[in-house]
Amino acid sequence: MMRRIRKAAVIGSGVMGSGIAAHLANIGIPSILLDIVPEELTPMEKKHGATLADQSVRNRYSLEAINKLQGQKPAPLVSKQRLSYIEPGNLEDDLHKLKTVDWIIEAVVENIDVKKEIMRMIEPVRKQDAIVTSNTSGISIEEIAAGCSDEFSAHFLGAHFFNPPRYLPLLELIPTSRTNDEITTFMKAFAETTLGKGVVLCKDTPNFIANRIGTFSLLSTVNEMLANGYSIGEVDSVTGPLLGRPKSATFRTLDVVGLDTFLHVAQNVTKVASGREREVMTPPAFIREMVDKGWIGAKAGQGFYKKQDGILEINPHTLEYERRKKLQAPSVEQAKKAKNAREKVKMMAAAEDRAGRLVWAILKPLLLFSAEKVDEIANEIQSIDQAMKWGFGWELGPFEIWDALGVAETVTRMEKEGETVPDWIKEMLDKGFDRFYHEDSFYNQGQYELPAVSEKIIHLPKADKLIMKNAGASLHDIGDGVALLEFHSETNSIGLDAIQMIRKSIVEVEQNYQGLVIGNYGKNFCVGANLMLLLMEAQDDNYPEIDYVVRQFQQASAAIRYAAVPVVTAPYGMTLGGGAEICLPSASIQAALETYIGLVEVGVGLIPGGGGNKELYLRQLERLPTGVKLDLQPIANAVFETVAMAKVSTSAEEAREIGFFSERDDWVANQAFIIAEAKRQAIHLAEKGYRPPQKRPIPVVGETGYATMLLGAKALKTGGRISEHDVKIADKLAFVIAGGRVAKGAYVDEQYLLDLEREAFLSLIGEPKTQQRMQHMLLKRKPLRN
Repeated sequence: MMRRIRKAAVIGSGVMGSGIAAHLANIGIPSILLDIVPEELTPMEKKHGATLADQSVRNRYSLEAINKLQGQKPAPLVSKQRLSYIEPGNLEDDLHKLKTVDWIIEAVVENIDVKKEIMRMIEPVRKQDAIVTSNTSGISIEEIAAGCSDEFSAHFLGAHFFNPPRYLPLLELIPTSRTNDEITTFMKAFAETTLGKGVVLCKDTPNFIANRIGTFSLLSTVNEMLANGYSIGEVDSVTGPLLGRPKSATFRTLDVVGLDTFLHVAQNVTKVASGREREVMTPPAFIREMVDKGWIGAKAGQGFYKKQDGILEINPHTLEYERRKKLQAPSVEQAKKAKNAREKVKMMAAAEDRAGRLVWAILKPLLLFSAEKVDEIANEIQSIDQAMKWGFGWELGPFEIWDALGVAETVTRMEKEGETVPDWIKEMLDKGFDRFYHEDSFYNQGQYELPAVSEKIIHLPKADKLIMKNAGASLHDIGDGVALLEFHSETNSIGLDAIQMIRKSIVEVEQNYQGLVIGNYGKNFCVGANLMLLLMEAQDDNYPEIDYVVRQFQQASAAIRYAAVPVVTAPYGMTLGGGAEICLPSASIQAALETYIGLVEVGVGLIPGGGGNKELYLRQLERLPTGVKLDLQPIANAVFETVAMAKVSTSAEEAREIGFFSERDDWVANQAFIIAEAKRQAIHLAEKGYRPPQKRPIPVVGETGYATMLLGAKALKTGGRISEHDVKIADKLAFVIAGGRVAKGAYVDEQYLLDLEREAFLSLIGEPKTQQRMQHMLLKRKPLRN
């Protein structure tokens, strides 16, 4: 019998429990959210005459948690409509409902006795074969299940989500000695495919992998700061993006986690740690003092940082708040210019200035500790690297950092500094292995080993599969008669070279392939057109060149729409402006759940010029029932509002609600799977005998519809909410969407709408205020309202 998870129950409605329930709702799995029954009424409940017997009171904790999901940032839900997937309940009235679920997730307080009591409650009522997991950040999984039956234990394991569950990919799975291997295998595949997680199998050791390494690294950094007189702000200024880590760096990360939570995690290890680890993992006194004062981070309004006339940082010696400092050093400026995280880390660690000494002093213990703990906490080095990347947002795991620095060179340096390097690393070097990773393999017990890779992940082909390439994009053969067009300019912005590659690629695939996928593995799918080049041409009054580029983009968009073979796009992350205009005309969009798509050109004083207005309007028309004559004004208004307000979806699901995605499109939870899914869809469409859409006349709202749309913009101007230039942009946009000066209900062809769009784009880019907005965006990375 094939195992499926159709429904789940989450026990514990705190931040993690409600966040897990929200993520289940995101991917379409209904759940029951259970918590304890309150022992007394709140003042508000008393005021409304409630009693302890009322269901709303008995379900208070889960109901409050569900309501809080709607206002949290970042949003736990991909759409507010998903809230209906979560059913509130309590552990007294609704425990019997566990018989109806396939997966029970315990997410209560980090207390072994409480968790064991929950297991005793679950066991008599769960249906046979239901999987039970504990979401703990470090308590022994084996101990939680001690005393449970063999049948229960065979279906029980640890499943440690990272907060927030929607956004952090890592899921640590921790089987016990009694967990059935089939259950572990199923949960790994389910978590990767359905939940969209990066799964790491861990050994049942304190804090598992990510928190064990991460907590050690954080406290090593704190100790180095205290030992050598760095400030909180100085440390954070070099331990974020310069080391390939999130902007929250060290101390802002701790503020987000919460110092109370951090101390609890550290204590999980100090009970069993010895030597170097015990010394490092004992938090310094000033952190305990901060917790005693309630200065535990973001949730308390102050921690290592405090907002007060700007950002203040705490002085660890006086516990007084001071102006935030940044570490100024030559190596910092040099590393900022480096192309990638590997180069930055190498530059920083080799530097002999104050910043370089700090970075080396932080990285050295991290590398040594990771090497010392491999066999204890993980199955191989790759698990440690993946855990740190997926759980802490690092671009490079410890062993990837070591490779970037040079293994042999750093081992020599460490030993000169009196450090003891684990024997297995010196043996590795003696055998001629000078890297932890070689091509697609990683070092494991005397040899390079290929990792187990899901068939749903397609890696970019090697050079022999390259079909053609220019500076902006490459076309690859990814097998089964499908080609992949990959953008690879900086930030995946679209210039003339990428536009030309779109058209060349479609000619190629129409002759020799059955389908084309447009996708890549960059930080974002595409952030839009190359704004810098457009601004430079406009400032030089080179409007014929701009006109040529816009025409080329429109023709590339048309080539995607009318290609003889299916063109499937695979967006993820930021898919803005021109990135959206590439997706909208495609035969199908196969997106990642975390796709933020929008036509945002208004933010720089323009309107979409590559066909985006027309394509979004056509997608709205697709939603209309066939053969029924309806008022087009609401359709035009919706498109106008979406573009004029530069709406960006907060997920692929919301993109469908806004109108960017239609019934022919879909999304997957795991971003790593999107190219494989897009390829599968291209093959599916081809095998069904794909035919491109026919060109048909397009009905528009005409001059009266144009006046209706513009009226709203003018009302906003009268109310002082938008500027005169905003009205000018809105005027151009409304004219394009309405189809110009034609009668209401008139039919026009696509090229006519594209000509209107191009003329409006050229008119606006010549405006001084638009050029000011473009320049401000390039310099400040935020819109200017002038």
